[in-house]
Amino acid sequence: MFGVAIQAANAREAVEQIAQAERAGVDAAWATMFGGGGADLLPIYAAAAMRTERILMGTAILHTWGRQPLIFAQEAAALDELAPGRFRLGIGSTTAFFVERSYGMVYRKPLLNLREYLVTVRALLREGSVDFSGEHVSARARLSRPAAVPVMASALRPKSYALCGELSDGAISWMSPLKYLVGTALPTMQAAAAAAGRATPPLVAHVPIAVTTDRAEARAMARAQLAMYARVPNYQGMFAMAGYEVDGEYPDDLLDDLVVSGTEQEVAAGLRRWRDAGMGEILAHPLLDPNDRERSLARSFAAVAAARG
Repeated sequence: MFGVAIQAANAREAVEQIAQAERAGVDAAWATMFGGGGADLLPIYAAAAMRTERILMGTAILHTWGRQPLIFAQEAAALDELAPGRFRLGIGSTTAFFVERSYGMVYRKPLLNLREYLVTVRALLREGSVDFSGEHVSARARLSRPAAVPVMASALRPKSYALCGELSDGAISWMSPLKYLVGTALPTMQAAAAAAGRATPPLVAHVPIAVTTDRAEARAMARAQLAMYARVPNYQGMFAMAGYEVDGEYPDDLLDDLVVSGTEQEVAAGLRRWRDAGMGEILAHPLLDPNDRERSLARSFAAVAAARG
């Protein structure tokens, strides 16, 4: 499948963008924590469920530290009742910056935090109940009924991909070059899934796109809109594993491996190349022209829809 990342200034605009994506023929609408202008994503998806009929919806991602497992499960179950089979819950332990500044918590053992959330939220949704006590989570709760909502997780380095292969219903990447996903992330997931005696869940490749034939313009938009990740040590480490040295600035060859750009048809073909390389789903993140956001967004949605072939 081919989906898009919603980028709205507020909740109402986010609902409109999801409906626009469905009209354009896009398979799935995803959003980051700030995809609705900072508004909570789950009420946005509830409203969008009433405005749409087909498009899948997903979070990429919600922070584990911001909700208890029971709340995640209750909200996901409600969305499944409103839009049966159309919601995917993506969660992640995020970074120390968000946890300590936004939530006032101590950022420790993020991989264990994610593991405990995957165990508890998936148990609630799959089985309808959970009885678990861990370092980060204690949950003894029951839902009125199970809900068939996939619980996916963000992944960046090999240990998080291994965890996703072992426990999740899918891994969601971000800012990861294709050669890293093919050479490191996917084999790590496959090995962990095999060791756990289960099928490998899908790897959702979160791919920046720019619908422009000017490669220099595409690189400039990427550098402006994705600047912070070039300065984050976790991402710098991942880039180094992919063969790129990044110290606050992106080299051109990294951006060429990371960002799919060109005409609408060229972007569509580029996204199909990522799918054909083994990705289970493509989540396209439009890099938008700040001087013409509406047209830029519409062209991006058209390119993603065209990728379906």
